[in-house]
Amino acid sequence: MLPIFESILPVFLLVLLGTGLKRVKAIDAGFWHGLDQFGYFVLFPALLFQTLSNADFAGLSTATVALTTNVAVLVMSLLVLSLWPLAKRFGLGGPAFTTLFQTSTRWNAFIGLAIAEKLAGTIGLTIVAVTMAAIIVPINFYNVGVLVWFGNGRRDIRSFVTRIVTNPIILGAAAGIAFNLSGMTLYEPLAMAVDLVARASLGLGLIMVGAGLRIADALRPRKVVLLAGFLKLLFFPVVMVATAMAFGLSGEVLVMLALGAGVPTAMNGYVLAKQMGGDAPLYATIATLQTAAAFLTIPLVIVVARYVAGG
Repeated sequence: MLPIFESILPVFLLVLLGTGLKRVKAIDAGFWHGLDQFGYFVLFPALLFQTLSNADFAGLSTATVALTTNVAVLVMSLLVLSLWPLAKRFGLGGPAFTTLFQTSTRWNAFIGLAIAEKLAGTIGLTIVAVTMAAIIVPINFYNVGVLVWFGNGRRDIRSFVTRIVTNPIILGAAAGIAFNLSGMTLYEPLAMAVDLVARASLGLGLIMVGAGLRIADALRPRKVVLLAGFLKLLFFPVVMVATAMAFGLSGEVLVMLALGAGVPTAMNGYVLAKQMGGDAPLYATIATLQTAAAFLTIPLVIVVARYVAGG
């Protein structure tokens, strides 16, 4: 357990650094908005492209990993949707329910990729990157659909489709896979430039996560906040591991899939909640609590997954 804590400690130290820098106001407030945009449009797409374009898929059952992940996400989404009658009965409105859904199904890829690299090196990074690439479109489809149905925002199908097909994360992942399969070699100076940007993305991405957290609200969590934490950090990994075993996956692949399912929710869902009539303040509170709790739950998920995987 201690080696796992030590492996993920640098990740959470960078999250804390982002939290501290944002609150001491030593940096101009406009910087953080610009960094969010830079991460979304440049850093993360570059990381996915660099990882997937150079990945060795020969020893990895990519199709099975992608299928396993998508089945697990679908199962988890249906289970959370089934909670709507009960949530409504206890006074949870539509906008708040969309936030419960988003924070129970979205993954913080920056944290997942950073921990995977610490625990398993290149193979871990590749497995999580393939996983993230496989679920980007389905997760966005499910979450936007739920926001359209339950939220108070504008129901614009055209803008929904446009957001999916122009998503820079989707484009970066697709370009990386296509380049890998083409067998082409990137011009060396260009490859080095992409690599430098990709290396910067994990550290800056974790600082961005910390800057977006809302500590005060998370200290007095509502029941829905605790429910979202349980669903995302503990229940989702169980669904993922069970699905992976059903498809015959084991070893490090199973462990990395459990890790991907067990990371806290992604911060980009907050923006989506604001744009489409979800409960954005509740989203920020849940994301904060999940990120803090993940420091304890992720080692537990990894230990149990390794036991189940046979090592």
